[in-house]
Amino acid sequence: MFEVSLDLLALLIAAGFVAGFIDAIAGGGGLVTMPVLLLVGADPVTALATNKVQGLFGAGTAALSYARGGHVDLRKQALPASAAFAAAMCGALLVSILPTDTIRLLLPVVLVGIALFFVVKKGLDDTDRHKRMTPLIFGASVVPLCGAYDGLLGPGAGSFYMLGFVSLAGYGVLKATAHTKLLNFASNLGGLTVFAVVATPWWFTGLAMAAVQIAGAQCGAMLAQKIGARLIKPLLVTTSLILAIKLLWEML
Repeated sequence: MFEVSLDLLALLIAAGFVAGFIDAIAGGGGLVTMPVLLLVGADPVTALATNKVQGLFGAGTAALSYARGGHVDLRKQALPASAAFAAAMCGALLVSILPTDTIRLLLPVVLVGIALFFVVKKGLDDTDRHKRMTPLIFGASVVPLCGAYDGLLGPGAGSFYMLGFVSLAGYGVLKATAHTKLLNFASNLGGLTVFAVVATPWWFTGLAMAAVQIAGAQCGAMLAQKIGARLIKPLLVTTSLILAIKLLWEML
């Protein structure tokens, strides 16, 4: 039934739980699951597609947890989520057309810049700040850009959403995390919609990982809501830097 042996499935399930926990707090769950999927024998496209399957459930669980905590109104965010979904579909369809190798070269620099922003910027806490963009403009520009990137490549998409919400939408760190998880869910769904047609995800393995992603995401979201920016900021900085190092290592 499963696409891998039971011992490898156990490894993937453990990775899914850890990824769900980390991703619910600061994003970057793919840092855990993608290497393990490749390690157990998935080719890069299958690994990416399977990662979308299991990551979808983790992001959705985290978004629901944050919504129950009052940090995001799912109904009011329906339009931005729809924009992220559509943009991710477009991004996934453009994988074979756009210069993804060039984009990958720039990613480590951008991710280090994001990490430095959250380290150096003073006063970043769970309090909302001055908005630099109206919700309409933000939803029509930043959200589709991040969603398209998530469908095209994926690594660091949560960091990009977070940067936009904090620096442009004026959200506090916890509120930004809550909204990021909702849009991550939408863009994961958009990317998976395309990959389900053009690729061959490991559906049964992905769903088994998804089951524990749900548990990990629930634990991570609950902890983030208790501690807030004091937990989210350092973990976000750490995951951004680790992802930048990983991408540089792959290039070299």
